[in-house]
Amino acid sequence: MIGDLPKDILDSLLETIPIEFSVLNDKDVVLAWNKHESRIFKRPVSVVGRDVRNCHPKKSLDKVERIILEMKEGKRDKARFWINSQSVNGPRKIMIEYHALRDGMGRYLGCLEATQDITEIQELKGEKRLLD
Repeated sequence: MIGDLPKDILDSLLETIPIEFSVLNDKDVVLAWNKHESRIFKRPVSVVGRDVRNCHPKKSLDKVERIILEMKEGKRDKARFWINSQSVNGPRKIMIEYHALRDGMGRYLGCLEATQDITEIQELKGEKRLLD
């Protein structure tokens, strides 16, 4: 990153970006997440400090483990998938991405899980210019 952000601005930025994220360390421990009150996939605060395997449904756990293992082995840097979900606002399309976090030497530091409701993005047509 170029430049430094004061903590209050960084905290606000992380809550404002239109993506929910969770961060794991290199031992697969959940370090933090944003948008706690409005998350698509809610979780209790007690998940912080726990193994990520305790946070995923059993039916997807083997896939999550494989993605993380491949990131640790350097075989993968990203995984992207999307699901259909039902909410109080009707059907939604949810995109989930896993990104390997690496230092400048390529050493695995952990994983970023990013989740975004892309329903409205998929409906975009034509173009809309600034302030239109």
